[in-house]
Amino acid sequence: MAKKNMIALILAGGQGSRLSPMTKVMAKPAVHFGGKYRIIDFALSNCSNSGIDAVGILTQFKPQELNVHIGIGTPWDLDRVHGGVAMLPPYMSEQGGDWYKGTANAVYQNLSFCDQYDPEYLLILSGDHIYKMDYREMLRKHIAEKAAATIAVINVPLEEASRFGIMNTDGTDHIVEFEEKPKHPRSTLASMGIYIFNYRLLKKYLEQDAADPDSSYDFGKNIIPNMLNNGETLVAYEFKGYWKDVGTIQSFWEANMDLLSLDNEVRLFDTSWKLFTRSDVRPSQYIGEDASVSDSIITEGCIVNGEVTHSILFPGCRIDKNARIVDSIIMEDCVIEGNVIVNKGIVLEKSVVKSGNVIGDGDKIAVIDANSVLEPNIRG
Repeated sequence: MAKKNMIALILAGGQGSRLSPMTKVMAKPAVHFGGKYRIIDFALSNCSNSGIDAVGILTQFKPQELNVHIGIGTPWDLDRVHGGVAMLPPYMSEQGGDWYKGTANAVYQNLSFCDQYDPEYLLILSGDHIYKMDYREMLRKHIAEKAAATIAVINVPLEEASRFGIMNTDGTDHIVEFEEKPKHPRSTLASMGIYIFNYRLLKKYLEQDAADPDSSYDFGKNIIPNMLNNGETLVAYEFKGYWKDVGTIQSFWEANMDLLSLDNEVRLFDTSWKLFTRSDVRPSQYIGEDASVSDSIITEGCIVNGEVTHSILFPGCRIDKNARIVDSIIMEDCVIEGNVIVNKGIVLEKSVVKSGNVIGDGDKIAVIDANSVLEPNIRG
């Protein structure tokens, strides 16, 4: 393989149990988002827009949906001979095999994939965050600071800092301490789970970590503290844009609702930094004469004859006359019959909500499982 300056590994094997029932049949990065996308599209599109053309995707939990979605990487310009995209599940070798034991172990088990490109730098990403980032800017800082590792951070409210890995710096962006979910955080610089490492140095640390039976095999718990303890130069790269960890039903709903304005920070309509995805061929949406649609995203193949307000309809939805959809997410190929109210709900794909149902009360988020059929006059 041709040598690459920087390649990327995307950690995409997460179970995402807090997003159940969306993750019953797929890994969290494969979950549908924003009308026509999957969560992993953000990391993949960032790689494509940043000129990174060799990407490994580390899968583990229920990877079939992710495999089908990514295919050979064509939507992200990753269908290449020298580079491209590779799906990297755990595997057996002559020496045996095992599930990925942690984030560091997942990368360790795929060092042979990295070695074929002999990269100077390795970019490690989470596949389950919503954001747009030019990784080239982060790399420029990494090189300028002569860092061993650069960690992307974002300022979070102090009351939320204990949910994250927190970086304490010396005032010049050099990291002096890392605290994993501290009870009393002394900084609000939260790790985004985005790292750039000098590859050859990281490889040594991963090999040492793999040989330690007491390790958690985790970047936050082991690799980063070990590098700090050994006096390596670790630098924080502060990201100023929109970033959301959609790890719960609440944050998933919020991130979708954040899209419902033309000036939203994710900027779906920004042609200078496109969000790429694999799309099925469907007809254009149809808005009937009795329909009322406002402040919403209506994707291809939808037929709308009811009221849709501040909501997102995924491809192939049908909203019948006298149905009312408010502050809701209706996923692919759902049918909402007439005289139905969905108020702050998430209806998962291929579900049918029959006439007379009331889903949600505008307060707590109501979730309807995929492939459900809700018989008439049931309140959800």
